[in-house]
Amino acid sequence: MFANVLIVCHANVCRSPAAEMLFKARQAARTHASAGSIAFHSAGVRAMNGHGMDPVMRRLLAERGVASGTHHSRRLDRQLVRSADLVLVSERAQVSEVEALDPASRGKVFPLGKWEDVPDVADPHGGEESAYRESLVLIEHLVMGWLKKIC
Repeated sequence: MFANVLIVCHANVCRSPAAEMLFKARQAARTHASAGSIAFHSAGVRAMNGHGMDPVMRRLLAERGVASGTHHSRRLDRQLVRSADLVLVSERAQVSEVEALDPASRGKVFPLGKWEDVPDVADPHGGEESAYRESLVLIEHLVMGWLKKIC
């Protein structure tokens, strides 16, 4: 059983916080809040601490009824990796970045798209709204697949 899941992307302002918020919202919808619930967190391999969530992604989450709260980006560090039972990354290349940061993490770091054979979730940050929508639809699909496996 997993108690602490960390979702990682590049800057922790778009994909990983969207996945974090979706995990939280969809877990709550699937189960009753209990001592067995999973804590979801996010970070970025190149994040600058304290930045807010991308406003387009925040708005698209709100359209889906998902509250994004007061997210503040944070840079991935060894302690975050070590405290997680499972680390999910947005891009396959980030698996090796996380494992380089903490070699003991091997075996608990996986791409978000592992079960769908999706190597990467494209980063829509700064692009057209259609790219954000496409990314969010994929992230939600992948989140639901993980929830079936870990809840």
